[in-house]
Amino acid sequence: MTEVRVPTLGESVTEATVATWFKKPGDTVAVDEMLCELETDKVTVEVPSPAAGTLSDIVANEGDTVGVDALLANISEGDSGSDAAPKAKEAKPDSAPAQESAPAAGGAQTDVMVPTLGESVSEATVSTWFKKVGDSVAQDEMLCELETDKVSVEVPSPASGTLAEIVADEGATVEANAKLAVISSNGEVKGAAPQENAEAANGKQYEQPPAGDGGPGKDIKDGPAAEKAMAEAGISRDQVQGSGRDGRATKEDVSRAVAAASAQPQASAPAPAPRAPVSAEDAGREERVKMTRLRQTIARRLKDAQNTAAILTTYNEVDMTEVMALRSQYKDMFEKKHGVRLGFMSFFTKACCHALKEVPEVNAEIDGTDIVYKNFVHMGIAAGTPQGLVVPVIRDADAMSFAEIEKAINEKGKRARDGKLSMAEMQGGTFTISNGGVYGSLMSSPIINPPQSGILGMHKIQDRPMVINGEIKIRPMMYLALSYDHRIVDGKGAVTFLVRVKEALEDPRRLLMDL
Repeated sequence: MTEVRVPTLGESVTEATVATWFKKPGDTVAVDEMLCELETDKVTVEVPSPAAGTLSDIVANEGDTVGVDALLANISEGDSGSDAAPKAKEAKPDSAPAQESAPAAGGAQTDVMVPTLGESVSEATVSTWFKKVGDSVAQDEMLCELETDKVSVEVPSPASGTLAEIVADEGATVEANAKLAVISSNGEVKGAAPQENAEAANGKQYEQPPAGDGGPGKDIKDGPAAEKAMAEAGISRDQVQGSGRDGRATKEDVSRAVAAASAQPQASAPAPAPRAPVSAEDAGREERVKMTRLRQTIARRLKDAQNTAAILTTYNEVDMTEVMALRSQYKDMFEKKHGVRLGFMSFFTKACCHALKEVPEVNAEIDGTDIVYKNFVHMGIAAGTPQGLVVPVIRDADAMSFAEIEKAINEKGKRARDGKLSMAEMQGGTFTISNGGVYGSLMSSPIINPPQSGILGMHKIQDRPMVINGEIKIRPMMYLALSYDHRIVDGKGAVTFLVRVKEALEDPRRLLMDL
């Protein structure tokens, strides 16, 4: 008996409602076949079958509220509808060698599945295949790369053998735990003739059937999420142009079809031009490139932040003389002892942690009609990468030393540039620091990273004439910008926070004495 339990629902989500059961007790189910769909206040989660067999009973019925890891149903293994496996199991005496069941169960083949993508991430796009059908692969050798809206994920081979089949071609959208490919340990490649294998290697086996024909695509079954979306929108399947593999419809396809249907009554009105007219000469010199999922997510989240939060920015400037002198004096000793260079980011991180204790609302977030105060600081450090902006999180930064902070920033910065950050490493931040000064920015207004309520913008250090004790002196000055959510942070709190950061940086001894 195999238990079907509620999967991880996402950060800060502890319960869900059973929306739909796609199977009923007594039905035969295959591994990874969708059993039911859960709805939370943020996302819809599909629950796949963890094993092949028969759905013996349903514990949580439609409409029930269930917590994380709660029991949903039970599956009786060995009663599945597959012909080969049960017969092999019944015919095999107890004394028979184990390998006899391997051919019947497909033991010569290993499925390559989509790995865990992270909390709140339910799908990814296959960006690149490093191997083609028929290629030999070693265990743990990289097969392909997936791109989610936050990170790139490399998929290693689970076994040695031959890449027998590619199920999800480049550009295909795949859900969590979907099958990507098949590895054959005996060298068999799917397809009868060698020329068919050659076509498969070029991706021709996944040509999408023409819409409306009676070809192979007519019996393709769409995913449960897409079917549910079509039912809720009240549109038929022939109104949806599937973009998935073999013409399957996705939730995004349904959304596009609904938007197109709602725009039809206004079709007679002239549609505004999406962009200014381009001359034929200029058109030939343009290049159109599809936005990556990461870039689309960055654009959407930044716009959502502006639409949701009441963003306001306050500015100040800091004299970096003392910090630069302290760094210059101890940087060699620091690097020799701790094995990492002493930078400015650790000073700013410590100064922010110090200020957040005095002004806790800058470290809080709004949840409905509640304010959630955080008695810890998970510091997000914005980092620019070739793929786009990412914000790795340093957890419990308020409890770290200068050396620990520098090591964490160095390690996560390298992983960000290499595209190796996991989802967990970019979630849970309570406050963010963005350093536009490394690119030469003198002044900017950063946008907060929801659901956070504040972000500090660092800028270029520039020598400027300043009046010090009645005398004009040249000092290394930096503009600071604090963008904050005015719904939760008042002007007084924002200004106080920025002044405390300024004081701590202009006199670093205050950090040691907690002043």
